[in-house]
Amino acid sequence: MADTLRRLVNSSSYAVLQDKLEAWYKDYHVFSCDQNLSRCCELVELTSKIQGQLFSILNLTAQEGGHYSGVETLKSRLLPWLSSSFTIAASSVSTDTSLSLIQESVEKDRKIRELSSAHDSHLHKIEEQLCSTRLELDAVKQELTDTQIELDSTKNKSATTLLATEDEILHLKSELQGAQDQLDLYKRKLDVLDDYERQVRILRDEVSFLSAEKTILQERLVRSRSPSPLPRRSRSVSPLRGESPTRAQLTSSSRHARLVSRFSDLFTTERLEAQSLLRKYIFDMETVQRILFIAVVESFQAAKVAYRQFKSRVRKTLSSSHIGPESLEDAVVDYIVRNLDLYDVQSSINEVINAMNVNPRISFPPEVDFVLISSLIREACRIAFAMQTLEPPLDLAFSSDGELYSDLKYRRSFDSEFTAPLVAYHVWPALLEGDAVLLKGEVVTRRGALWKSRSRSCSPVRSRSGSPSRSFVSFY
Repeated sequence: MADTLRRLVNSSSYAVLQDKLEAWYKDYHVFSCDQNLSRCCELVELTSKIQGQLFSILNLTAQEGGHYSGVETLKSRLLPWLSSSFTIAASSVSTDTSLSLIQESVEKDRKIRELSSAHDSHLHKIEEQLCSTRLELDAVKQELTDTQIELDSTKNKSATTLLATEDEILHLKSELQGAQDQLDLYKRKLDVLDDYERQVRILRDEVSFLSAEKTILQERLVRSRSPSPLPRRSRSVSPLRGESPTRAQLTSSSRHARLVSRFSDLFTTERLEAQSLLRKYIFDMETVQRILFIAVVESFQAAKVAYRQFKSRVRKTLSSSHIGPESLEDAVVDYIVRNLDLYDVQSSINEVINAMNVNPRISFPPEVDFVLISSLIREACRIAFAMQTLEPPLDLAFSSDGELYSDLKYRRSFDSEFTAPLVAYHVWPALLEGDAVLLKGEVVTRRGALWKSRSRSCSPVRSRSGSPSRSFVSFY
């Protein structure tokens, strides 16, 4: 009996029965009819199981008291209760199984309550989030309405200020046009002033030159009227003789060094700037280097032609009035050296660009032209024109694609094939003084260069009018 009573106490059956009654009471109005009936049947079953265990304990207790022990208690307490026609259903399972089922039922009810509370809390959170979202949506709608109102007001203000802005733009355009016209007028006046200054400088040089000639002539006239010892003394004064050097001859060595240095700077500075400029439009490095090489060669050809024409005009001008100890050619060269700024470099630039436009060995994108490298062409023309005043004049070495590489004239570029004997194309020309090489050029040597140069030369070369140097350029 003690073991059965202990198990009944440990299972806390009455506490479980009380909890189930309280839970059913709380949810009675929420459950449906079937759920309430099912909950009531569950409580009846649990009560019958507990009563079955109590009757087992009652039987064991009566057996322990003896044959007649407890009769009065059973008569006074149990029989009246049985007479009320309440029968206790016999348990179909053992006592241990009943207790384990009660515990499982308790655990299930506890889990159900926990899930229900978790569901209620989650549902409450969702409702709170939904409420906050609705509030935010209302706020956004209100902001959208305010923004639309501001946009409409801004449109109205813009429409009113647009007319005034257009009037201001027209007024500013008229002022800009007036300023541009005034600027053009000032530029023309400045050009005229530059011409005047150039003419004044030329006239001053002419006056100084004529003053020197006048002084020499006066000294000759004095010597011609003086006694015989005076001429012997005059022969000892070497600068007054006809063999005295001119200004061009006196400055030849310094001009020679300066021009060679300028040609070297042209390779290291202006060429790299023009190369960087062309690389924005042409991705092939070989084409860019060919363009720059041909531009320099054409610049020298155009400058030499311009020098011959300019020298012819100066000779024709000075031939009628030349009087002096130096020869006419020395006077012409001396005049050109003193007036290098009279060289019309722009016409040479135009000739170089025209020659490059018809050159079949190079091409250029249609959206730009060779005016893009006019700064390099301008400097090359000026250097070449000044080199013609030297004695002997400096010139570029003859070169052609597919020629035999010469270590005396060229150096190889870094991307060359150093075992190739032929020149694929030229990067920079060599500078010559007579037959001596002053500055080496730069070439690219590759195998098969002769075949490539022949395949390039098969394209027709269009002629160029007014250029006596076509025979030299045709090799490039």
